[in-house]
Amino acid sequence: MEESAPRQGKKKVVAVVGGGLVGALNACFFAKRGFEVLVFETREDIRKAKVVKGRSINLALSHRGRQALKHAGMEEKIVSKGIPMNARMIHSLSGKQSPIPYGKKGQYILSVDRANLNKELLTEAETYPNTKLNFDHKLQDWSADTGLMTFARPDGSKAQVQADLIVGCDGAFSAVRKQFLRRSRFNFSQTYIPHGYMELTLPPKDGEFAMKPNYLHIWPRNTFMMIALPNLDKTFTCTLFMPFEEFEKITTGDEVIEFFQKYFPDAIPLIGADALKSDYFRLPAQAMVSVKCSPYHIGDKCVLMGDAAHAVVPFYGQGMNAGFEDCIVFDEIMNQFNEDFSAVLPEYTRVRVPDDHAIADLAMYNYVEMRAHVNSKWFIFRKHVDNLLHILMPKTIIPLYTMVTFTRTRYHVAVERWHWQNKVINRGLFLGAVGTVFGSSYLLFKNPPNINKLVVPAEKIWNKLVALRTPLGVGTPPQI
Repeated sequence: MEESAPRQGKKKVVAVVGGGLVGALNACFFAKRGFEVLVFETREDIRKAKVVKGRSINLALSHRGRQALKHAGMEEKIVSKGIPMNARMIHSLSGKQSPIPYGKKGQYILSVDRANLNKELLTEAETYPNTKLNFDHKLQDWSADTGLMTFARPDGSKAQVQADLIVGCDGAFSAVRKQFLRRSRFNFSQTYIPHGYMELTLPPKDGEFAMKPNYLHIWPRNTFMMIALPNLDKTFTCTLFMPFEEFEKITTGDEVIEFFQKYFPDAIPLIGADALKSDYFRLPAQAMVSVKCSPYHIGDKCVLMGDAAHAVVPFYGQGMNAGFEDCIVFDEIMNQFNEDFSAVLPEYTRVRVPDDHAIADLAMYNYVEMRAHVNSKWFIFRKHVDNLLHILMPKTIIPLYTMVTFTRTRYHVAVERWHWQNKVINRGLFLGAVGTVFGSSYLLFKNPPNINKLVVPAEKIWNKLVALRTPLGVGTPPQI
């Protein structure tokens, strides 16, 4: 067993477990502060891997994530490799396309490639001389008392490393979090939703995007939906979200085509019938899990961030953004408490838990909105009302999506404000409707209309009805 070399000087060692998006960005934050940063990742270096394993759902980068990237000096580089999406584009069964803007003019979210973003963040972390990346290191155990960690390597050997702070950024099935589960008064829950997801590729047409690129395309079908996000290579990544039992009903290529002809007819020529038949069976539908836990820390030795603390389903586009915001919130608290881990960690838990639980619930709610509510005329009407009121009273009425996606309003505060706004707006609409009815009734009572001018004489109505009932003459074609 190999042990880490003794630490020299007064530099504290921060071990970041997990070299994914949040882990790599966290490494940059801690390195900027001068800590000795060690990153440990179970997988091989994805920058050298021929096949990148793991999730590939396209990511929607918005304000919270951009602010964290900006702090690390990475915003411009990442934004330049993203594609702006200004609105949702709703595809009806008939093939009609209707845009629903995300916010005010100029507000957009960015479609970014997960693997490329991860590679860029790892490369940035490696530019710091006080950072070392360790791949193929699988965490087996760690001590909350001493900060001693044991890692297994592919050749069967083990390495022991001691750290002043362990930062668990190792995903929804976190190995770091297992130690938390052994302790009392640790709350943990995980929920698998009954829907799975499957990815399909929509290729370019004549070297260009086959659909309008600056939109998040949605085919809402009430109990399920398909979405498509644009990529830099002019393809779209389509993701079909559907109950597992519906996926399991489709067992042949012909059944795939039959299903798409029924629910997504305009997508068949875009994806291609042959590609659709083969891609559908390339991988089984993948599960989606939502994780909640608290507290996020143990003493002054360990803290959880990203999916390790709060995995969310992908329907609000906030999983990565919330994880990135974890980094900047922790950094702000480090400033507040002068890097005293014994004060920083409990404060981070106090501040962050209610926000992360709120976005987990919102993500669940937004799935219903995306697959069902966007078809509702009331939903579209309320969107217009909310946006109009926001223009008229920008500081008083702020749409929920705007608060979540285009500001750093705390998630739980955004939810509370949303509930309050809904009550006020719905009450106002109700009172407005009642006032209109009573006002119209009063005007009719005070100024009764001339009935003779409004009503067609009874004889004319009777004659028209008789004409409609008269049988068609022989040889007279029916009027279609």
